[in-house]
Amino acid sequence: MELNLLNKEEIVTLRNLLSNATNIVICAHKSPDGDATGSSLAWMHYLNQIGKTNIKVCLPDATPDFLHWLPGHNSIIRYDRRPKEVKKAFKEADLVCCLDFNQRSRVDTMQEVLDSSKAPRLLIDHHLEPETNNALTVSHPEMSSTCEIVFRLISQLDGYEQMTTQCASCIYCGMMTDTGGFTYNSSRPEIFYIIGQLLAKHIDKDEIYNRVFHNYSTNALRLRAHIILNKMKVIEELHASYYTVTKEEMAQFHFIKGDMEGLVNIPQQIKGLKLSISLREDTEKPKTVLVSLRSCNGFHCQPMAAKFFNGGGHADASGGRLNCTIEEAEQIAIKAILYYKEELQ
Repeated sequence: MELNLLNKEEIVTLRNLLSNATNIVICAHKSPDGDATGSSLAWMHYLNQIGKTNIKVCLPDATPDFLHWLPGHNSIIRYDRRPKEVKKAFKEADLVCCLDFNQRSRVDTMQEVLDSSKAPRLLIDHHLEPETNNALTVSHPEMSSTCEIVFRLISQLDGYEQMTTQCASCIYCGMMTDTGGFTYNSSRPEIFYIIGQLLAKHIDKDEIYNRVFHNYSTNALRLRAHIILNKMKVIEELHASYYTVTKEEMAQFHFIKGDMEGLVNIPQQIKGLKLSISLREDTEKPKTVLVSLRSCNGFHCQPMAAKFFNGGGHADASGGRLNCTIEEAEQIAIKAILYYKEELQ
């Protein structure tokens, strides 16, 4: 099965970038999810495999608790905790690999450090409208995940035979989480061929699933139940739902990062629902609301994310951010739903 993504000129460029690099930084977007973390660590494992030993994985902030088992996770340097080390890594880098984000602004407060680096940039991503001022841009929005792209690049670089179980596990985790356990954006035959190739590397797919999806605390389950029971609003005639979550509610249930991961997908289980919106107060920044959107049944939420929530993403899985109160954010969400009422009905 054909997995190659790069043409002859591009593969030569990639090989030269890797060959000429000694100090390599790998970075991903703020609030790194399974795909951002998995692809970053998988790429690190591959670079180790080809003899690159001075590699720094620098992320803007914390990964969810359910990803801490990923092989190599303990090597991650967080900018919000160790800014001096991250700045030093970017300053000394002779190659910066940007994974799972299309715009530099998506690394949030780490952007200034990224922008200050004089190293050539390699972008590997599957989001729409990528920045192209890189030494090489590998952008494929049609792919299930950045991890899928990483697997294809490793294969095209003749790295599959030497791929370790640790690398394969990171790739599988990212592909699995970015498709909701292969329930959406995962209909292409190539995806399942790749899964077969990863299984041949002796990954334990059931254990990976359990570590990611069966890893919640009692408090997390009670928070999720509270939101669905008491906070979810459903606009039946427009096939849309939304919910709000305040800092006080999160404190009440002893919220930790990852406790609400995937919750925005749950309302989509309602028959005929086309849109689900999550509005959550940022636990650290005042008057900041984090927005997640999911869509299905013929409606696509990405334009809504861009128009109303200062965001973007994939056609049916997008996000954004509002600088306002949670009450104002709720009014914006209602306005957005009404704006698209003809498409939602």
